[in-house]
Amino acid sequence: MAVIQFIYNLLWGDLITIPLPGGSTLGLSLLVLLLIPAGIFCTVRTRFLPIRLFPEMCRVAREKSVDPEKNSKVSGLEALIVSTATRVGMGNLVGVVAAVSAGGAGAVFWMWLTALIGSSTAFVEATFAQLYKEEDPLYGGYRGGPAYYIHKMFAGKKRKSVIAILFALSGLLCWCGISQVIGNSVASAFDNAFHVPPIASAVLLCLLSAVIVFRKNITVKALDIIVPVMAGFYIFLTVFVIINNFTQLPAVFSRIFREAFGLRQAVAGGFGAVLMNGVKRGLFSNEAGSGSAPCAAAAADVDHPVKSGLLQALGVFIDTIVICSCTAFVMLLVPEEVVAGLGGMDLLQAAMRYHFGQAGVIFIAITLWLFSFSTFIGVLFYARSNVAYVFGDSWKSQNVYKIIALINLFIGCMAAYTFVWDLGDVGIGLMTIFNMLALIPMSKEAIASLRDYEQRFMKH
Repeated sequence: MAVIQFIYNLLWGDLITIPLPGGSTLGLSLLVLLLIPAGIFCTVRTRFLPIRLFPEMCRVAREKSVDPEKNSKVSGLEALIVSTATRVGMGNLVGVVAAVSAGGAGAVFWMWLTALIGSSTAFVEATFAQLYKEEDPLYGGYRGGPAYYIHKMFAGKKRKSVIAILFALSGLLCWCGISQVIGNSVASAFDNAFHVPPIASAVLLCLLSAVIVFRKNITVKALDIIVPVMAGFYIFLTVFVIINNFTQLPAVFSRIFREAFGLRQAVAGGFGAVLMNGVKRGLFSNEAGSGSAPCAAAAADVDHPVKSGLLQALGVFIDTIVICSCTAFVMLLVPEEVVAGLGGMDLLQAAMRYHFGQAGVIFIAITLWLFSFSTFIGVLFYARSNVAYVFGDSWKSQNVYKIIALINLFIGCMAAYTFVWDLGDVGIGLMTIFNMLALIPMSKEAIASLRDYEQRFMKH
């Protein structure tokens, strides 16, 4: 426990504190100091890819699989859906609510900015995943991710890389922690909305998950249905709220930009909270740089590595610019007196109650259930390649990890342990550090691949 807490504080605690006008301070954690400069570096090296090639991202998303006859292969769009399943989870609800609760409306602007530079990081790591993917003898198709391109950099032709193993183990640790957090969130939401006992939620959630994760190739098919439906329905309702309150939008945007630069908070000493809550929650939500999404990107059946990179960059846009913004606008289009003094999920539930009545509270419970369920299925898809790298190609090791994750999911439904939250944060923090050891030094390969793609596919 003490070791985990020490590592947590080292990764997420304020490593550097900068004094600001008005008496506030700007605390920068080790991970923020790694991810923001890395995002800026990748954005500059790719010549502002998120803006410059956004139309190309959308075009690639409409392409079909290179070899649609082979059911074991995953198309680029399906890989995007898997990664979106894990991104579009609790970060889009709980994370956004936490950012706005602690940092005010201005935190939304910093989430947007973080997503723009994070898209470039996501592009680079996903392109690496494609460059160093390999055939998957167990599930068919392809597999890969940071463990595999870290191996290329540090181990060469050796059998294993210590740093790659540490990355893989950090991921497995993180996803076990996330499993408990998911279980607790789902059980709490259904208990509050429908008075469903946690044990009932635990049994149902674990049974449904087991049916999917123990079937060889049903994971992607299940997410192909769940993710577009849940995201589409959520966006539809939030767009309805925005249209219904259209006349208030100028005031909301004005508030976001005004508070983003601390014109009000600087006087009260809160600018640091606005900035860092937006940045941290943006990083948590889109996962760019952590090395999670490349595990799905490697599985994509595309005819050029850059296509997978473009799709994952688009995934960051979908997650933060679209869905996180939907959550933020739902809250900001509520009169301030309605949500005064509220924080966390109470704030979001009060906002949904204002817009839709009691049906809004029920809708959020169901949405959280679907978001969390798809996240669990998605992270177990990620775990495939990491388990294989550490323990070899064995169905036994694959199934043992799935059983451990399901046990954690069940335990999470029954009780909340703050230690588990820290465990998940430590896992994703360590993943990010190990991933960054290879990401920046090897970035020239992704840039070279991007130049090749632009010459071959985009010059008319």
